[in-house]
Amino acid sequence: MLSVAKIQRRNAWRYYIRGVAFGDGRRPVGQSLKDAQELAGLPPGRWLGRGLRALGLTEGGQVSERQLELLFGEGRHPDADRIERGLLADGVDAATARRLTVLGQPIEEIEARKQTPLLGMDFTFRPQASLVVLWALGDATVRWVIERVHERAVATALRWLEEEVAETRWASGRGRAKTPALVVAAFRHIDNRDGLPLLHEHCLILNRVQRLGADGDPVWGAVDTYRLYQNVVAAGTFYTLAMTTEVCETLRLATVPREVTPGLRPVMEIAGVPEDLINWSASRRQRIEDALGVLTDQYVKDHGHLPGERGWHGLGWWAAQETRPAKKKPKPHQQLLAWWRASAILRFGQQLIDSLPDRCRAAGAAIRARVDPTVDVALAAVDVAAVVFTVREKFSRRHILAEARRHLLETLRGREFTRGLDDCIAHRALLRYSRRHTVTKPGRQAPAADRVTYTADFPVPHRWWIAPAEGTPPRESSRYERARVASLAVQNAIRDARIRAATATEATASASSAPADHRALEGETASAPHAADHLGRDAALTPAQRAAAVQTHHQAAMPEEYLEGRTTDPATWLRTPKNLDRLAAFTRAADTRRRAMEDRKAPATDPASPVDQHRQEHEQQRQQPDPGQGQGQGLRP
Repeated sequence: MLSVAKIQRRNAWRYYIRGVAFGDGRRPVGQSLKDAQELAGLPPGRWLGRGLRALGLTEGGQVSERQLELLFGEGRHPDADRIERGLLADGVDAATARRLTVLGQPIEEIEARKQTPLLGMDFTFRPQASLVVLWALGDATVRWVIERVHERAVATALRWLEEEVAETRWASGRGRAKTPALVVAAFRHIDNRDGLPLLHEHCLILNRVQRLGADGDPVWGAVDTYRLYQNVVAAGTFYTLAMTTEVCETLRLATVPREVTPGLRPVMEIAGVPEDLINWSASRRQRIEDALGVLTDQYVKDHGHLPGERGWHGLGWWAAQETRPAKKKPKPHQQLLAWWRASAILRFGQQLIDSLPDRCRAAGAAIRARVDPTVDVALAAVDVAAVVFTVREKFSRRHILAEARRHLLETLRGREFTRGLDDCIAHRALLRYSRRHTVTKPGRQAPAADRVTYTADFPVPHRWWIAPAEGTPPRESSRYERARVASLAVQNAIRDARIRAATATEATASASSAPADHRALEGETASAPHAADHLGRDAALTPAQRAAAVQTHHQAAMPEEYLEGRTTDPATWLRTPKNLDRLAAFTRAADTRRRAMEDRKAPATDPASPVDQHRQEHEQQRQQPDPGQGQGQGLRP
């Protein structure tokens, strides 16, 4: 999982020095960064990225307070003090000596144009909640494995951003060049602002990168941060896939889907970690849900209808910011570990906590015995293309690539796969099941492959209402649920066609006997029934047996909520007279509740209304954001 924030103000480095490089707390004035990190039991910040060589830094080296101040506070060389002293000794005037230590355009020139300089971006990587719980309550070996894998997964995701995404631009974007050399300062955190376990890594990406100028000499310029923001989801899924796969393979674990919010994509959690333990570590969730209820009521009062999916995301971010606690004084690592364990034992019992690693291994062994490390590339491409098209209608390769990585997470359940399989699935989905939407204008240069948009022609299911759980109102199907229905419909048709075609092939000993409509449906029914990445596939199986085995595997690996029919069973849709009567009753009750609330509340135009005063204060906060806060793709820890 990955969230993003901006580092914009000139004093933002102070926030990161005092509140990020030192954990989620405030460092006392006068205490050195190194002493504070040692006291809290936190590892020192380390340098990452291929761009370090140009600055005289080494990967894995320790980040100092002065280096952060120069790079992220002034946009200058991390060794600017020494360089400036040498230039002054050679007779260079002070202004010129300072200018020669600046990387790229000086911040003062940007501010003189009434613009806000972007100094860097804070990319925060964190694993799933179940992995955090296992790390916090497991033994020393489990913690060591998870921490080392987390470091490698972060480095892998950053390397992918360098090689595939990072670009520099100049001349107002008219000039562009690939820049596979970022400068990153990484800081490890182990808890959230409530003091509960939350392993995560703050990666401060410098908004400066080196390229070759027109004369062949290296020059410093700005990173195309828009491209980085566009690929946040793809980078986050890459980190989660790498992290989950290596941890599961090393500790012999497996994953299961956990539905956090009805209608949204399930999170693949570690099998064997109880739901109550996950909720124990997620201390802010209940506060966010309470605040979200208040904001939703106000939204309905202002607009006369419930918010859409985009509106829900906006209200969720708003609720998260409103309930975000203040920073606290960090506690030593060993003290936190002891407190977490004591708190969990007091609430859930010592037997559960002591047996948690063994419980997870047993659950993982059961899933590994049922789910083979098999990926049907053809069906995966159909699933990826259908889901992305139904959710977005128009999409790019980054959306397909992110969905391919999610497909591997859901299908393999933590099993290892061949490197590059996500790219293979994405390429096939674009080649076979998508059509290009971008049209190159005459006389214009063709756009790069990652800037081309696509669409598709999958049938989109109609919207439906889903019967409520006890005590909750009915809800409309989400875009993701409609995407799953569209994908499963096409996949089932292809599976049926494969099995029938393979059976006919065996009976007649001729591929030509396969029905023409089956060959048209999936252009491989006359050849091998699946193109699978299966490390131990038995080649002696007949085509029909292999096709049936793949179908069985996908049914076994499919998240349980899909097999139970919660999103695809027509019995849950509010289309029958009985269900429509229930919907009308819920509507009448909601109207009555809304009128009662309006009678109790003050008018919206009342300047003393606490809701309006609260919203006015929040708007002022949004106009002047805290340097450590920013709108990201997820909740910042």
